[in-house]
Amino acid sequence: MNRYLIYLLSSFLCFLYSGCNMADEYSTSPRQNFEALWKILDENYCFFDYKGVDWNEVYERYSFGIDDSMNEYELFSEMESMLNELRDGHINLNSTFRISSYEGWYADHPSNFNWNVLYNTYLPGAARAGDYDEIRYTRMAGGQIGYIYYASFRESILEMELDSIFSSFKNCKGLIIDVRDNGGGSLTNSDRLASRFLDKKILCGYIQHKTGKGHHDFSNPYPIYLSPSHSDLWLKPVIVLTNRRCYSAANNFVSKMRELPNVRTLGGSTGGGSGFPFTSELPNGWSIRFSTSPILNVNKEHTEFGIEPDIKVSLLPNDTEKNKDSLIEAALALLLSGN
Repeated sequence: MNRYLIYLLSSFLCFLYSGCNMADEYSTSPRQNFEALWKILDENYCFFDYKGVDWNEVYERYSFGIDDSMNEYELFSEMESMLNELRDGHINLNSTFRISSYEGWYADHPSNFNWNVLYNTYLPGAARAGDYDEIRYTRMAGGQIGYIYYASFRESILEMELDSIFSSFKNCKGLIIDVRDNGGGSLTNSDRLASRFLDKKILCGYIQHKTGKGHHDFSNPYPIYLSPSHSDLWLKPVIVLTNRRCYSAANNFVSKMRELPNVRTLGGSTGGGSGFPFTSELPNGWSIRFSTSPILNVNKEHTEFGIEPDIKVSLLPNDTEKNKDSLIEAALALLLSGN
């Protein structure tokens, strides 16, 4: 992380520690836990205004359904429904019996990805980075185009492993980076890959943090920079394949890659998830994870609801039958033609 991000996170943690309604005393009271959950989000969640959510109105609607005679499963269900009003895949309520998740950010969108087709048609003989199944790489089109599939930024990749990958692509004329269905993970991992595609430090976005309990209490945007790797660089053409299930750190990776002159994105809109997540605790011991610090693109715009591709391409209805991936084929055609 750069110094701005470290500073912002430190500042936010100090604010959160002093102002967040952390559980000081254990309680199983449904009313007390409901109130605590609502207040934690009210004082710390970062997208109320952007999403047009009236959190007070949400409170009034759901408060009527809370009764101290309800059991923990009924309480969890009511809380989950209230949290889903925020339409945020970074929000998870974690109990002893279940973890909530909001799936609306991708559920009503075409997948534009078929792992079986990718594995059987395009990845036979593909190498793995280290011991990870999440990272595969190969050459396509008679060795002219390099291809990397990075399934999750939860998995780290070493600089020496990236050196090996890019060394294998040294005679290729173009490169495909496939992050479809990459649900995120570590920004450190995504930045380590992105740093291979530029030869000078660039501005790639901004971050804000909460400065108070009000919905408008944010710091000024602080710039985020991406610096080039000290190892082998790739400055030839790149196409990044995206779909709706690119989320969180993968969404951030796409946002940064779009700022590079040799990079285009192809496929469908990403899923978004541009809030930096934090976890707090309720009086009954359940934990709540939520977005706290908005990360903006270079134009200081939110990407919470996703990033549109430079080139929109979808899988065709008969792709599965033909063992074909129209996004990969379109990327190959563009890179081979030099367009």
